[in-house]
Amino acid sequence: MARKIWGVDSAIPVNQELYDCVKKHFGIPKYWGRSLTELQNTSSGLSKSEIGFIKSKNIKIIPIYNVVKEATGYEEAQLAARNAVFHARRLGIPTDTIIFAKIEKFFNVDSAWIRGWVETLIPSGYKSGIFNDPVEGDFNEAYCQAVHDNKEVAVQTILWSAEPDVGTTSERKAPRFNPVSPDCKGNVWLWQYGRDAKKCPIDTNLADERVMDYLY
Repeated sequence: MARKIWGVDSAIPVNQELYDCVKKHFGIPKYWGRSLTELQNTSSGLSKSEIGFIKSKNIKIIPIYNVVKEATGYEEAQLAARNAVFHARRLGIPTDTIIFAKIEKFFNVDSAWIRGWVETLIPSGYKSGIFNDPVEGDFNEAYCQAVHDNKEVAVQTILWSAEPDVGTTSERKAPRFNPVSPDCKGNVWLWQYGRDAKKCPIDTNLADERVMDYLY
């Protein structure tokens, strides 16, 4: 069994105060998911100084592209992927890093968008990732159709599952790695198992150790 590695993600910037809160109540995360860009009323975007702070704590960064409201249409996905690559480069994030598109369960999703995201990222040098809910919403069906249309989607994409939500815990009390996978082939290497912790504004995650090679 591969080792499962604990980490967090947050919509707000990582500073000393947030880091201290997480360290005190949860543990020291091995990785921290953060948005590449600001999204009004949802998340603030990564800055170079914040990256410096996170890296100084020996924590890896999961870049998240969350400027997605509807995950439909091939051209829309191409545009999203190009924007994600632009912001990753702007922040000095090296190629071979996964960029996760954040697809919420209430989004409309189609297979063309998923193929567009993956097929545009492959030649960019960045790895394609998708944060998703394989239980609620359209993702499961859309993803499996995309895999059916292009087998490379399953090979090239890292999936970050939001199911099941068993509640936030400290690293010590983290559950066994058991994310829900889609109904077809997929590399489910990350699992957001708990959301909206009360003590600090974070979500808690477990990762397959293979994912660590592709984080910044």
